[in-house]
Amino acid sequence: MKELVIATTNKGKLREIKELLKDYDFKITSLADYPDAPEVIEDGKTFAQNAIKKAATIALYTKKLTLGEDSGLEVKALSNKPGIYSARFSGENATDKKNNLKLLRSLKNVPLLKRDARYRCFVAMVDGQKIIDVVNGRCGGLILERSRGKNGFGYDPLFFIPRYNKTFGELDPQIKAKISHRARAFKKVREILKNFT
Repeated sequence: MKELVIATTNKGKLREIKELLKDYDFKITSLADYPDAPEVIEDGKTFAQNAIKKAATIALYTKKLTLGEDSGLEVKALSNKPGIYSARFSGENATDKKNNLKLLRSLKNVPLLKRDARYRCFVAMVDGQKIIDVVNGRCGGLILERSRGKNGFGYDPLFFIPRYNKTFGELDPQIKAKISHRARAFKKVREILKNFT
C-alpha cells in the first residue's frame, strides 16, 4: 500500500483529511509518525507558499508522496486578517479559544451583515523533489457574535453558513465534508491521487 504523508501536527486537520480521503487505498501518516522530521517554519506570504514549503520539506525528508495543507480564515472587515496567521492569531501560545476571543474583540462594533468571512484552503502535493500540483478551495460565511456548536475546530463555532442557518460548529460533519473550503480543495486532490493508486 502506497504511503501518503500529511505534513501536519494538527489532529483536527488530520482527522478531516483522513475522512476526505477514506475511499483511497493509501496508508495515511502524519508528522506524528515522523518525530525526527525537520520543523517547518511557516514564513510564506501566502497560504500556497506555506503549503508548498510544508510538502516539499517533508517530502525531501521522507522520500514519500507528501501533502502540505495551509488554510485559514479571512475576514473582510479586518482587511482579510487573520489570514495566514489564523492558527497563531492570538500570539505564540495561541489556542482555538484565545483565537476566537481575539476575533470577537476585533469585530466588537461591526454589525453582523458586515462580518463577511471566508475560509480558504491550499493543498500542495510533492513526490520526492517534484511539485505535482497546488490546488485550493474556499467557503464563504459570516462571523457570529458568539460561539455556537462543538463540532470542528479553529473558528468553526463562529463561522456561520446562512444557507444552513448553522455554524461549522453546529453543522453535521457529513455536510461540512461536502461544502467546506477543505472539502472543495480535496475534491481536486482526489483527482490527482487517482494517478498514484
